[in-house]
Amino acid sequence: MKTPRGKPKSGRFWKGEKTPFTSMKQVKSLKSSWKEKMQVRVERKNLLAYESELKAIKQKEIEEAKRKREEKRKRKEENQKKSEIVQVIRKTAKLKRMSKKQLRNIKKADTN
Repeated sequence: MKTPRGKPKSGRFWKGEKTPFTSMKQVKSLKSSWKEKMQVRVERKNLLAYESELKAIKQKEIEEAKRKREEKRKRKEENQKKSEIVQVIRKTAKLKRMSKKQLRNIKKADTN
């Protein structure tokens, strides 16, 4: 039977009575039969296999997304190159007369 408790000195009425760790009940039984052990082992093995399968699927999805992004980037780059308007500068003296701002827009590229 529990003894009635009065108001604590600290005033914290919501704090419960603490019990030592050793007096706490053990949830698991210490001994189990061989069949139970084997059953737990099989369940654990199945769970680990399922987990690794899920991880593999997730990794595959990530790789697929990465590949698609790379393909999209390459396509975009190619389309940009196709749509560029190119003007070949044959007289190099023009380059010397250009301002820095104009020179920033010039790009060396292979015209073949």
